[in-house]
Amino acid sequence: MTVKQLPETLINQIAAGEVIERPASVAKELIENAVDAGALRIEVATAGGGKALVRVADDGCGMTRDDLALAVRRHCTSKITDQIDSIDTLGFRGEALPSIGSVAKLKIQSRTGNSDSGYEASIQGGKEEPVRPAPTNPGTIVEVRDLFYATPARLKFLKSDRAESGAITEVFKRIAIAFPHVRMTLSGTDRSTIDYPATGEDRLARIRQVLGKDFADNAIAIDAGREAVRLSGFACVPTYNRANSLQQFAFVNGRPVQDKLIMSALRGAYADTIPRGRYPVAVLFIELDPSLVDVNVHPAKADVRFRDPGLLRGLIVGAIRQALSREGDRSSSLGAQDLSAAFRPQFGPGSGRFSAERFEKTSGYNPADSPFRPHDAGPPSGFSEDAQSGFEAFAQPTARNDAFEAHSPSPDHPLGAARAQLHENYIVAQTGDGLVIVDQHAAHERLVYEGLKRSLASGDTPAQRLLIPEVVELPEEDCDRLMVHSDALAKLGLVIERFGPGAVAVRETPAILGEIDAAGLVRELCDEVAEWNDAGGLKARIDYVAATMACHGSVRSGRRLTPEEMNSLLRQMEDTPGSGQCNHGRPTYIELKLSDIEKLFGRR
Repeated sequence: MTVKQLPETLINQIAAGEVIERPASVAKELIENAVDAGALRIEVATAGGGKALVRVADDGCGMTRDDLALAVRRHCTSKITDQIDSIDTLGFRGEALPSIGSVAKLKIQSRTGNSDSGYEASIQGGKEEPVRPAPTNPGTIVEVRDLFYATPARLKFLKSDRAESGAITEVFKRIAIAFPHVRMTLSGTDRSTIDYPATGEDRLARIRQVLGKDFADNAIAIDAGREAVRLSGFACVPTYNRANSLQQFAFVNGRPVQDKLIMSALRGAYADTIPRGRYPVAVLFIELDPSLVDVNVHPAKADVRFRDPGLLRGLIVGAIRQALSREGDRSSSLGAQDLSAAFRPQFGPGSGRFSAERFEKTSGYNPADSPFRPHDAGPPSGFSEDAQSGFEAFAQPTARNDAFEAHSPSPDHPLGAARAQLHENYIVAQTGDGLVIVDQHAAHERLVYEGLKRSLASGDTPAQRLLIPEVVELPEEDCDRLMVHSDALAKLGLVIERFGPGAVAVRETPAILGEIDAAGLVRELCDEVAEWNDAGGLKARIDYVAATMACHGSVRSGRRLTPEEMNSLLRQMEDTPGSGQCNHGRPTYIELKLSDIEKLFGRR
């Protein structure tokens, strides 16, 4: 076959397959261009899920006639010159506009702030038209219509209008979080309008706009640094979690990314605090020298590569765990909301609202037969001295009440003073401004687990020597990587040594794990070390066994506790990091403020 050069239009359409995957890709590229242009206001409009229309208008610096003519051509950009190892803008490849123009109908109107007139450029299916004058305000308006009309086969792979519209919304929200100083509006015939006023440098205020008040109520501030890397943002308490990872946001020098290393570090930071199948909620901002990160990994620019991934992973895990240790024993605000909703009375016919009539029908009680009312009295009052005196029998303190009073600490403690035990499992404690309900089994399980972890951390983990060493055959490069971590593994009880070029011999295994598949464990560690250059999998297994032991060694449900035991449990919870959730990630207590209780009774 003869080698020949492809036409420019076909080259752009091939490039569009990587850069422009769906309408959300178009929105992302255009919004990022607006941010790079220094815009303080960005308006996005869509129709047909972005397939019919995506329009982005900004008040940025705008383009001259010559700039506009070059902007629609491949590999033309104002964001880099002769180096690609220090990129501080969102865009830099010069591919987005020509790629969009090759598969859709593209029109750009732009005007600089010091120009008296604007200009317009357009491309339809790769066919470029001459730049011409156009009436427009300072800034730029980019309009994309009939996406993929020039490559109809691509339309078959798009989802419904609603799904595509939702994907655009997610892109819009991520960029909005990254740039709180920009006012951003998303509207269109296929959606309700979203408007995020600028919040300046107040990141939490913008995050509250995007993710809602619940995020702000459950967020813990993070601010940490290591060498030349700075990590800031917010991580939510473990009990505030989600069924998917859509509320995990990461930004590298302002660039929204979906990087596997960052997401893995986030999972590691919340290890043993969140139930399996649930995801933590966090917004992380990573700032570092642009030369220390490679953003030119994929045309979509969502993936990045770090020069020192181990440093970044350690920073994320350490900073979040320190924040959780500082404030992670807080109970999720959703617990109080759910509790209030469960208690809130429902009004209306057949709603189950408590009434005297309903009580009489269901209990057979008749006020006229009350033993607290004299037989010769008139209509029942309930407020007379005679009517009230009968209740005195129930007001006498019991021995158990006396015990609570005798051993009750001040309710000024964060978790208050124990007042009762319900169903032999739930401790009710009074705080200075409300009450908490504690699951005694879940709470004690966490305390025992943390104790086991401390004992493991205090010295080398006991190991058991194998009668016959187990030889595990591995690729030579895997053996090399694994042996780098042999000393760290030995401290965890796994002793290995090289056994020829393509194998390792397992001499000892952690005693706490009991009988294990040593070969399977070593292979899993090889995979983890190869991907993240980390050998944390073994420690995770030991932690899992410790969690199982803690579950079986903690106070069981159904055991009656003395007031001293209840208050002792509350004080230990206050002194133990992460006591707000058990080893499986379930909340250990729910807090209800006095103001919430008063609302339930209509007192507020």
